[in-house]
Amino acid sequence: MSGTSDEIVWQIINQQFCAFKLKTTKGQNFCRNEYSVSGLCNRQSCPLANSRYATVRTSAKGTMYLYIKTIERSHMPSKWWEKIKLSQNYQQALKQLDERLQYFPKFLLHKCKQRLTRLVQVATRMRKLAAEEMRLGEKLVPKMAPKIKHREEARERKALVAAKLERVVERELLERLRQGAYGEQPLNCNATVWKKVLNALEREGEGVRDKDMLEDEEEEDEEEEELEDEDAESLDGNVEYVSDFDESDDDLEDIEDWLGSDDDGAQDDDDSDDDDDDSEEDATKKKKKKKAAGDKRKRAKKIIGKKRVKEVEAETLSQKRQKLVAF
Repeated sequence: MSGTSDEIVWQIINQQFCAFKLKTTKGQNFCRNEYSVSGLCNRQSCPLANSRYATVRTSAKGTMYLYIKTIERSHMPSKWWEKIKLSQNYQQALKQLDERLQYFPKFLLHKCKQRLTRLVQVATRMRKLAAEEMRLGEKLVPKMAPKIKHREEARERKALVAAKLERVVERELLERLRQGAYGEQPLNCNATVWKKVLNALEREGEGVRDKDMLEDEEEEDEEEEELEDEDAESLDGNVEYVSDFDESDDDLEDIEDWLGSDDDGAQDDDDSDDDDDDSEEDATKKKKKKKAAGDKRKRAKKIIGKKRVKEVEAETLSQKRQKLVAF
């Protein structure tokens, strides 16, 4: 009865529709069911069309389990699959498979052993990679696929050939420069390339530098250094200390005389009957006033000049600091 039901299921799956079937253009179909023992879509490997079935799976923690399906539990779908933990030792796990699957078809026993072997190899490889990453302290880069590897190697070969071609062209151009095919100094030639050619000629002994040219270059260097020193001194000499009063002493005396003449006129109008002694006393008073005013202006000039000096010194210090920070 089980054989006939399995055959009916397979006819439906094979000829009509199966959600786990993956068709390809090459004629070989694959099975995406998680209990498939081989991953191929055929009558022997189909987990749905076989009442007696067995497969090997691994858990998230890396433990191997043997899954067995029998016809006796077909009426209990929740307990249809029997889950048996396999030993971590490979040889003991193979013995467990032989004991548990001794009455199953040889095809299933062979495929379960193949699956167990492959899963053990993958687990061993993963442990080695994890240990190597722990030792190095960084994640290892996985190997490239053969197709990508061949493509990268081809690109490297092409790049190497192009680099060699560029070197050949460069050597040919340098040789033409040495032979003078482009004149004494080509107009469109890079200065660094031209210096490189001249230095190579000098090293090989084919070219000798002119002493006059060397002396001219040394003189030019000295002149440049002198100009730099003069520029630095001129920058230092640009600072001047100037007071806020731009009026000259003569202008100040004229203003004082004018003010004094106004006072004299007023006094003449009011005291026209004073004596010569009073005029002398007034003259002495005027002189004293002039001296006092002059002293006040001088003191103001000194104070303002000192303030200006401090401001200019602060500006020069800030400029020097900015130059140092820029360097």
